[in-house]
Amino acid sequence: MFICTAFFMHFLQDLYLRTVVDFTSLQYDKKVNRSAKVKFPENELKQKTGSGLKSKLKSGSGEETKPGEEMETNIKTEKEKRKSIMKKKLIAAICTAALMTAALTGCGSNGTATDTTADTTQTEAADASATDTTAEEDTAADLSGTISLAGSTSMEKLCEAMSESFMEKYPGITVTVEYTGSGAGLESLASGSVDIGDASRSLKDEEKAAGSVENIVAIDGIAVIEDKDNGVTNVSAEDLAKIYKGEVKNWSELGGKDEAIVVIGREAGSGTRDAFEELLDIADSCAYAQELDSTGAVLAKVASTPGAIGYVSLDVVDDTVTAVSIDGTEPTEEQILAGNYLLSRPFVMATKGEISEQNDLVKTWFDYIASEDGKNVIKQVGLIIPE
Repeated sequence: MFICTAFFMHFLQDLYLRTVVDFTSLQYDKKVNRSAKVKFPENELKQKTGSGLKSKLKSGSGEETKPGEEMETNIKTEKEKRKSIMKKKLIAAICTAALMTAALTGCGSNGTATDTTADTTQTEAADASATDTTAEEDTAADLSGTISLAGSTSMEKLCEAMSESFMEKYPGITVTVEYTGSGAGLESLASGSVDIGDASRSLKDEEKAAGSVENIVAIDGIAVIEDKDNGVTNVSAEDLAKIYKGEVKNWSELGGKDEAIVVIGREAGSGTRDAFEELLDIADSCAYAQELDSTGAVLAKVASTPGAIGYVSLDVVDDTVTAVSIDGTEPTEEQILAGNYLLSRPFVMATKGEISEQNDLVKTWFDYIASEDGKNVIKQVGLIIPE
């Protein structure tokens, strides 16, 4: 398009200059001829004709004309020829300009056609996207019923946030969750009283043998916490195991102040307890001062008890307690993903059989967890998306 325009403008400029030059020359000749008529003295005529007689010249009408008049006639004839040539040039210029305009229009039409094609493609893509969105909304509107979950109290924060977000998108579906502990939740799944069993640990072999399928939806770190006034901020995995087995009973043995260690833990059947004891290889050998039935209860008890130590899900840790480093490694998402932090465990939403074998509501639930919206919920509650 640009090349066509440049060529066309150059051509018109050249044509204009040529026409102006010709026209100016013609006007100049006309002016000169009006102000200076050519005359031949009679003695020169005598010399040119070789006699003293005046030549008799005939005009186009057959009348006799004088020699000076003959010259004027020739000049007029020349002027008429030049006028004719100029008219032809102007006609040629107009025709050429018309052809160039047509060619230029063709160039522009190609660009317009390309732009139109691109616009059409974008419009079709937008229409397709709108159609997909409409179809998804229609599907959401058609689904109705209840999804029931039961299990880990450590997964309460995740389940509450996920179910709230899910029900906003699928208003016809109700999600109910009971926080009964990992073991109890998996028993409810096995008996068929719930659709999904929540466990904050890996499934045991006997649970898998009973038909439960392990669906890992997030990764959680288990944080070891102590009251804010405790000066010990790092312990080794070995010393931590000794604390829970009752072999180390005073903080002074670990470089802290002379204060008795109060060992707080979860109740039997807790997924957090199972994972914690399994990772430290201290199952069935712990000496708890108190066993509490929820993550929140452990957090509150440690915060209010001098010398206390406990363990909770990493995502619930707040500024009321101090999170302890293990073997010099802080309990952070980066350290967990890097495989450097010892105490991490999966958050499992188990089903009886594969997800593909579940009803449409349960399938929709797991599809949502795997979507970008579901992943955002997992991140917002401080958990890690499994790779």
